[in-house]
Amino acid sequence: MKREMIIVLDFGGQYNQLIARRVRECNVYCEVHPYTLSLDKIKEMNPKGIIFTGGPNSVYKDESPRCAKEIFDMGIPILGICYGAQLIAYMMDGKVSTAPVSEYGKVEVDVEADSKLFENVSSKTVCWMSHTDYIEKAPEGFSITAHTPACPVAAMECEEKGLYAVQLHPEVMHTQEGAKMLSNFVYNVCKCSGDWKMDSFVEASIESIREKVGDGKVLCALSGGVDSSVAAVMLSKAVGKQLTCVFVDHGLLRKDEGDEVEAVFGPDGPYDLNFIRVNAQNRFYDKLAGIEDPERKRKVIGEEFIRVFEEEAKKIGKVDFFVQGTIYPDVIESGLGTSAVIKSHHNVGGLPEHVDFKEIIEPLRLLFKDEVRKAGLELGIPEYLVYRQPFPGPGLGVRIVGAITPEKVWIVQEADAIYREEIRKAGVDKELGQYFAALTNMRSVGCMGDERTYDYAIALRAVLTSDFMTAESAELPWEVLGAATRRIVNEVKGVNRVLYDCTGKPPATIEFE
Repeated sequence: MKREMIIVLDFGGQYNQLIARRVRECNVYCEVHPYTLSLDKIKEMNPKGIIFTGGPNSVYKDESPRCAKEIFDMGIPILGICYGAQLIAYMMDGKVSTAPVSEYGKVEVDVEADSKLFENVSSKTVCWMSHTDYIEKAPEGFSITAHTPACPVAAMECEEKGLYAVQLHPEVMHTQEGAKMLSNFVYNVCKCSGDWKMDSFVEASIESIREKVGDGKVLCALSGGVDSSVAAVMLSKAVGKQLTCVFVDHGLLRKDEGDEVEAVFGPDGPYDLNFIRVNAQNRFYDKLAGIEDPERKRKVIGEEFIRVFEEEAKKIGKVDFFVQGTIYPDVIESGLGTSAVIKSHHNVGGLPEHVDFKEIIEPLRLLFKDEVRKAGLELGIPEYLVYRQPFPGPGLGVRIVGAITPEKVWIVQEADAIYREEIRKAGVDKELGQYFAALTNMRSVGCMGDERTYDYAIALRAVLTSDFMTAESAELPWEVLGAATRRIVNEVKGVNRVLYDCTGKPPATIEFE
């Protein structure tokens, strides 16, 4: 698909993918690539602009990541953020040093000069800083456009060469006018027109899939969640009867979810997806027996998924392509470029080395969750399916801390069903990004019916988020938490304590494992 593009070069910072997220909010397509991306490849991609991300290194150390200096002579506008700003300064013969005073958190920044980057930005604006090094001296030909008391070069630019640098982080929500700064870069500096629209993405994706698949057979991993459902319907529109959707009930689904998925996507549902249900509960329980390490659990679940699909593929004849609903946050958290692996997703870092298919198709791989939902609506999927609660591929395997047993699965299924019911009854479900119950590995003493108990503690979680890259803990009404707690300890055998998780992301992840 031909479209204007901004490239984000990843130098290993924690907010890298948020940059792409914010650029796309400006209706400009954006991809993230490692800083090692070659100049020839960049020329081939023909971006309208390039953004250098932050990173944990000091630019003046020999081992620190750097790009080729010739990138500055390509005539493509560049915006450096944090480490990226220091890199521009260092490579253009400015001076970068350890700052006398580090800056972390919200800082008031003084915008000093007229700049395309700061058009309509307040002269004093609150921004998010996170750095121990700073630009001590701007390179020759650069003008300083912003400062703070501790950071003399909070922003600088060389308009003639199209080089812009900011020590602050415009991509995070804490920077009050950060969205405006990024919009100014893509529109004022890069002269983008804003042609990234979901309807054109869906149309182009269907055409691309149809061309790639040809007359081949396609097998789709359908979990019933938002991502795999959108991927399945997109493939159905692209290749029709060449698609077979396999739904694996691994015994780690929410209460009654297997039957609900079959009701929607099975032969009696509104979609013609060649639906096959595989009941593999005991098979997964056997493979997971005694495994406590979260990463190991994810990888075991991922590998067993693939093995089941391979077996089903053999039953229906030669299958050329395997489809799954991988989305961008899955890829990000499983490690991209120099970024850290946060957790392996069963459909990314958890895949086994050998997969018995010609090729894997991931039509949503570059989309964030809200973009997936927009794509779903474009495909005509009903809102109640598009906006259903997200559910991780490994299912309750990452909501049960420690070893998995059928008893623990039953406990968390029942507790989760009660909690979700109370959330819906209170009418607060629409406000929440995600909410669920998890089973901790903690057991504690209690007293029920005048008898001593030594049972498990359930943790309830509810978060506010739009992109699932960051999240805040929701302040649920006490009546809701109280009602859910009373019901769980009374109705779910094996639980005598209920906790509420007040942690945001970061430092926590949304799931428990």
